[in-house]
Amino acid sequence: MATARAGTRGEALKLLETEGVTAVELDYESGWQDAVELGRLGDKRGIRVEYRGHESIAVRSPAALVAGLSRPKATFRQRNLYCQFELSEVPAGELERLEAKAAQLGDYILAGHLMREVDAEWSE
Repeated sequence: MATARAGTRGEALKLLETEGVTAVELDYESGWQDAVELGRLGDKRGIRVEYRGHESIAVRSPAALVAGLSRPKATFRQRNLYCQFELSEVPAGELERLEAKAAQLGDYILAGHLMREVDAEWSE
């Protein structure tokens, strides 16, 4: 099953014509507006079209949190960063800096026990 990511409506339309694609993820801010129409086009071709406004990421260590927030963000989605370590392991000043960086990116740093399902994992 080949899932492809579309960063624009135009990319989504091209992917709906691409052989071997079985699902298209709409990964752009106005994707929710296009989801129904593109979903109907996808149904005609046997391709599932999905839109998600957020993703859940399990963060395994303080180093993984620092590294993950340092990389360029490749999605518009809000990332819920579920820390699988005690937040008290991160010095208070550093945690405040990381929380500010996350907020600037539209993301949230959360305690790991709040996690329900995981879309990705950061580990280091």
